Amino acid sequence: MSLILDPKKIEERSFQIIDGLISSSRLSGQKKEVIRRVIHATTDLDYAKGLIFHPQAIASGLEAIRGGSDIICDVSMVSSGINAKRLSGFGGKVICFINDKRVISKSSQLKLSRAVLAMRKAARLMNGAIIAIGNAPTALFEVCNLVKAGNMKPALIIGIPVGFVGAAESKKELRSLGIPYITNSGTKGGSSVAAAITNALLKMSREKE
Repeated sequence: MSLILDPKKIEERSFQIIDGLISSSRLSGQKKEVIRRVIHATTDLDYAKGLIFHPQAIASGLEAIRGGSDIICDVSMVSSGINAKRLSGFGGKVICFINDKRVISKSSQLKLSRAVLAMRKAARLMNGAIIAIGNAPTALFEVCNLVKAGNMKPALIIGIPVGFVGAAESKKELRSLGIPYITNSGTKGGSSVAAAITNALLKMSREKE
């Protein structure tokens, strides 16, 4: 195979390979677009069967983006991976409080993770927003607690934290809520996955249904 140097052609070839590898999967067009982006970001084909979609997840996410809603992230690695320019075209912005000075200070004082405190700080902004969590199970647990307490109702929760401690449990908690979600089960996940899911929704938001 000759070396491909053009970035656009590299991406096109990558998606051709992915499509060939998941061609036997029975996926709807919109779900498939999300899964393609995740596999492109991770090279992990398990996501073709591993991602779990609430029945209203994609529709609710697209409506939120097109309506100018913000996207709230647990960590900088997620926020930096999201196409903020594309989101701003709809009137929304990417928000992440993990490095906020007050969050850092309170974390030290209260002996609580910054991810938890960042979600608490963002709680007033969460109604109708999309929440993208790709790193911290504690952040997802906190969001679930806020929803159960009736403090806010996001349009969509992308809950895909990674790790051996709390990740699987937090995703199970998310799936018990009556809020649209995109998640998986088990320990797999990560910031690149959360960003890829979000960017897939942003791309679809520009297309006619």
